[in-house]
Amino acid sequence: MSVAEKTRKKSGGLGETVSVIVQALILALIIRTFLFQPFSIPSGSMRPTLLEGDYLFVTKWAYGYSRHSLPFSPPIFSGRIWDSEPERGDVVVFKLPQDTSFDYIKRVIGLPGDRIQMREGQLYINDEAVPREKVGEINNPDITEVNRPVEVWRETLPNGVTYDTLDLTKNGIGDETREFRVPEGHYFMMGDNRDNSTDSRFTVGFVP
Repeated sequence: MSVAEKTRKKSGGLGETVSVIVQALILALIIRTFLFQPFSIPSGSMRPTLLEGDYLFVTKWAYGYSRHSLPFSPPIFSGRIWDSEPERGDVVVFKLPQDTSFDYIKRVIGLPGDRIQMREGQLYINDEAVPREKVGEINNPDITEVNRPVEVWRETLPNGVTYDTLDLTKNGIGDETREFRVPEGHYFMMGDNRDNSTDSRFTVGFVP
């Protein structure tokens, strides 16, 4: 084999390697943008359902696509395409409305047009108390983040979705709120760790 042939063979091998890497990166970008995205739970606001540091894969097509679904959010279209509406009880990842560089994960509690309020730690939707029952206590700091027993309450939303919530503090700041009226095209989000969740009761507000 001549020197020129050896050089061409080495160049071809390097070119093929680069091509495979580029194709793999493009495929990974397509999957992450349109299909699935790995997500690490950033805080304890969804305890006991999800713990800080848990990893999960988020489906990107569940509610359709907006321009914010694309890298750098190019203004190539408005609204959403192939969209479907979130349902009560869905656990969703969303961009913080005030700063889209932050991802939040919460549970959908209020739909457009709903009236949401907390009264003495009880959730009300459209002036109706959401049924809940105490199912026990957790005395495990790895789950509750506190060194004492914490009450666990099971809520059942109007559509039948059930989930457990933590009651870290009696008469906590989020246990008594004004009535929130969810505007059209927006949703009311809450964390399952009711006394340790920055959500629609506070600075997060309504989520489009």
